[in-house]
Amino acid sequence: MSSMTELTRRPGTTLAVASAAPLLVLTAFTAPMVTLPDTARALGAGPTGPVWILGSIALGLSALLLVSGGLADDHGRRRVLVAGSAVLAVASAAVALSTSVPVFVVARFAQGGAGAAMLAASLGLVGHAYPAGRDRVRATGRYGAMIGLGTAVGPLLSGALAAAASWRAIHWLTAVSALALAVVAARRLAESRSADPRRLDLPGVMLFGLGVTALVAGVTEGRLGWSRPVVVGALALAAVLVAAFVAVERGRPQPLLDLGLFRRPVFLVATGGALVVGAAIVGLLAYLPTVLQQAHGLTPLQTSLLFGLWSVLSFAGSLLGGRLRLGSAARLATGLALTAAGFAALLGVGSLFRLDLVLTGLAVSGVGSGLINSSITHLAIESVPAHRVSMGSGVNNTARYVGSSLGAAGVAGAVAQWGPAQGTTVAVAACVALTAAMALVALLTRR
Repeated sequence: MSSMTELTRRPGTTLAVASAAPLLVLTAFTAPMVTLPDTARALGAGPTGPVWILGSIALGLSALLLVSGGLADDHGRRRVLVAGSAVLAVASAAVALSTSVPVFVVARFAQGGAGAAMLAASLGLVGHAYPAGRDRVRATGRYGAMIGLGTAVGPLLSGALAAAASWRAIHWLTAVSALALAVVAARRLAESRSADPRRLDLPGVMLFGLGVTALVAGVTEGRLGWSRPVVVGALALAAVLVAAFVAVERGRPQPLLDLGLFRRPVFLVATGGALVVGAAIVGLLAYLPTVLQQAHGLTPLQTSLLFGLWSVLSFAGSLLGGRLRLGSAARLATGLALTAAGFAALLGVGSLFRLDLVLTGLAVSGVGSGLINSSITHLAIESVPAHRVSMGSGVNNTARYVGSSLGAAGVAGAVAQWGPAQGTTVAVAACVALTAAMALVALLTRR
């Protein structure tokens, strides 16, 4: 079946089923954020344990998103989505059964790899079902809304189920939901793939996967000290592997990643925007629940409710973004500017908890994040050839989750250097500056 010659017969069904993938992956991604203290205690975590409890899923996502996109385009997007959903079900059950940090971390890495397949394939399915025009804008807006909704559902359900039963309950629920998605996708979705499938670029896959793994592992360990030999070694290895990847890809007739795409301004904005979203938004919001609990005594459920406001408004902002008569780059710039303004209200949250400022900051940045999600998913598939939409999704999401690891490491480093109060202020200020700068770049790029 050719993605260039035959369109999905039931685009509405495709959108509904495919949009469940980011909802489920983001639920799994965010679930431990509000139960980290309970999870760490139950697993007997040492000083480095909490870092890997949170960071291991990002490692799996970052390492496998690009190759998942290529596999989906060349061998079938439905097939990759079904396989990813099935693996997520098994990995989530393994997380729920974990009794030690190493087992938990390996299972979370597997969740990340499964999530990579689901995200790359699902957005590719949407891009194939809605090939162009306003329908595609609205469809990607709805798809992007599921990212915000998943970010809400994860902490809210995790906190509620932890209070009622155990921190493990959310992972059992994820396992059942992923299995259900695999069954529905296999039965209800039509297959789509590129009309010109390529051979698997095994050298590119190995170099890129290992390079990103070394980078994310290095910055994750870097939260506990950047001068340690394991950190320096991992980052040096990452630099060598990424340089080798670029050199190899330039000479490949069918590369894993067409480096010529980086000469396209829209592709650069989409990829750079995703990197900033990961670093400044995902990275910061992954840490703020810990600040509110440890510095101000909020419970996991209270923290979940606060960040649920952000996520619900992000969901609404994505739906709104799909209806705005603005170009994708202009919507991205607007969303980034709103996020910067919202984060500015959170500058003092490390030392003083003012509910009005926290609510205002989370509300404004939530709407901004929704506009970002609706525009960046559209840019991700608009900036690549039509037969490579899953690859475009893979690149974009790789940038997002590498950015989230960098951002989380930066926030943790600031707190370690200056303490919770001043360190949080420094981290928030850096995120304000980063999102504002990216807003200006997006504004200067016309689409």
